[in-house]
Amino acid sequence: MHQDTTTWVGMDAHKNSIKVAALLPGRPEPEEWQEQTTPEAIRRLSRKLLRQAPGEVRCCYEAGPTGYALQRQLSAGGVSCMVIAPSLTPVKPGARIKTDRRDARKLAELLRAGLLTEVHPPSESDEALRDLCRCRDDVRVDLMRARHRLGKFLLRRHCIYRETKHHWGTRHWAWLEQLRFDDPMSQATFDSYMLAVQQLEERLLQLDAQLEEFGGLEPYREPVSWLRCFKGIDTVTAVCLVAELHDFRRFRTARELMSYVGLVPSERSSGERERRGGITKAGNGHVRRLLVEAAWHHRHRPALSAPLRRRREGQPARVLAIADRAQERLAARYRRMTGRGIPAPKTIVAMARELTGYLWAVLQPAADIPRS
Repeated sequence: MHQDTTTWVGMDAHKNSIKVAALLPGRPEPEEWQEQTTPEAIRRLSRKLLRQAPGEVRCCYEAGPTGYALQRQLSAGGVSCMVIAPSLTPVKPGARIKTDRRDARKLAELLRAGLLTEVHPPSESDEALRDLCRCRDDVRVDLMRARHRLGKFLLRRHCIYRETKHHWGTRHWAWLEQLRFDDPMSQATFDSYMLAVQQLEERLLQLDAQLEEFGGLEPYREPVSWLRCFKGIDTVTAVCLVAELHDFRRFRTARELMSYVGLVPSERSSGERERRGGITKAGNGHVRRLLVEAAWHHRHRPALSAPLRRRREGQPARVLAIADRAQERLAARYRRMTGRGIPAPKTIVAMARELTGYLWAVLQPAADIPRS
């Protein structure tokens, strides 16, 4: 459709209301109104836009806590809708007034100018799996905090575990279960902290089992099994990577994926001066953490452990060759960079960036698999 007949619509979406600004062809000022967020109100909004517009209708709103429900409802009503990355929306430095009305008008104008960056919305199935992965990560963080609270409580009572170097194993748990306090208030505090840790550990085991079950279903089974061929990536990590990144067709090159997960250097260069800093840490922080954790396993010399051998059974030769090449190259890079005096954490981040390229190469054929 010719651009002169396109209606550009910006929406400032909230929990209970949507402020709409529509730039109709041939009109200097936008038409503005407010809608509710009920399903019937969204259907009414779709019909109104299609009825008023002489040609194509293109809508947008910024990604936020309301998710992708509005985009899916408008698309079902025949209206093209984009979800915009709010961190990449241009902002006027001198603007000091911010209202819903101005935000909706600004989005419509920037959409017409082509200055907005679209967020790739996941399918409902991908979003459900991603929510399960993030639920698991929340439980992991809660468990770490509960263990810290218990450990600090015991330290204040000078109860220090010295039998083995590692904590939270079988012997450590046996030592904890034998502890008793003469003070009933201290015993009640200890029992409460112990119960919290036990409950969270059980929840984490249940979520791990559910992720393993859902990761074995289509369309996730094949990409998950390919990722498990890499050192340091087992079922939970592989499922979380697939769920967070979902459609790999949007990453045309490995560099795009590296940039998406924030593993590329930041830069502030001007004129003849070039200045590069640490990684941008932009984009998906969940994936970046998983990649850095996996990169730590590649600092050792290349080897195939018994669990890794079992994970690689029956997998394509192409995938195994890429995984083997990743082991060799990343281990050599760790030795080379640390030998030059570069700190290990900084070296691991560089390895995680390179590991991202290998994962992209493995999952490219999976991007052509039809999604459910």
